[in-house]
Amino acid sequence: MAVPSNTPITLTIAGSDSGGGAGIQADIKAISATGGYACSVITALTAQNTQGVSGIYPVEPSFIEQQLDAVFSDLDIKAVKIGMLSDADIIRSVAKKLHQYQPDFLVVDPVMVATSGDLLLHQEAISTLKSELLPLADVITPNLPEAAALLGADLPLNEQEMSNMIAALRKVGARSILLKGGHLEQEENSTDFLILADDVLRMSTPRINTRNTHGTGCTLSAATASFLAQGFELIDAVQHAKTYITQAIQHANNLEVGSGHGPVHHFFAGHFKPEQQQ
Repeated sequence: MAVPSNTPITLTIAGSDSGGGAGIQADIKAISATGGYACSVITALTAQNTQGVSGIYPVEPSFIEQQLDAVFSDLDIKAVKIGMLSDADIIRSVAKKLHQYQPDFLVVDPVMVATSGDLLLHQEAISTLKSELLPLADVITPNLPEAAALLGADLPLNEQEMSNMIAALRKVGARSILLKGGHLEQEENSTDFLILADDVLRMSTPRINTRNTHGTGCTLSAATASFLAQGFELIDAVQHAKTYITQAIQHANNLEVGSGHGPVHHFFAGHFKPEQQQ
């Protein structure tokens, strides 16, 4: 039985990035930098660096369940962030344990499409994700290729085509959706839509000219979960996470990591305090 705690504990369930820029490693950095305590369940090992992924080694679903039992039975987990789940069996195992333990908040980053555009999940796994996991989520955070894969739709090419996805995304079952527009690279601003049941909030920031954006999606979703664990309302949690990732990207060029697409700078401010960023 978990011991009640005032520490805002956030669990990340995701794959490991051996290069340290995305996945579990990015999540732990983001949760720590935004004032939370991070614990983790690893769903896959990757051989990965700033130039790409050269191998993926999935973890057996039974061992994923063992990890989940270990952390939930001892730690007072307030929020959960889910990233890479590589097949339908893993998705079902994670969903079963979430039903069992019922954390207060769930953020799902539906990692389904590689930077190359290749699908990382087979169609069966996407269907399982939609039926088993997304209905449990307080917020899902798809980028445009992931939203298109979820809906079986064409990739949006502009903000108007992003807007045209809103009605269909509301039907996937999650309580809210943060639709990320970072892939519209021709646009002057990077615009996201926070899609609620009866409202849409447009969040726009100037686009930052850097190639060091590895791990942005992982970082944004982990920071959102971290702020939810700290007691922020959903809209505030998402807005604080958006501010945090924007500044982490702004400072990314201060790091010199690898020869490809480097990571964002998670600890640009030491520890990020939302009240100081107004």
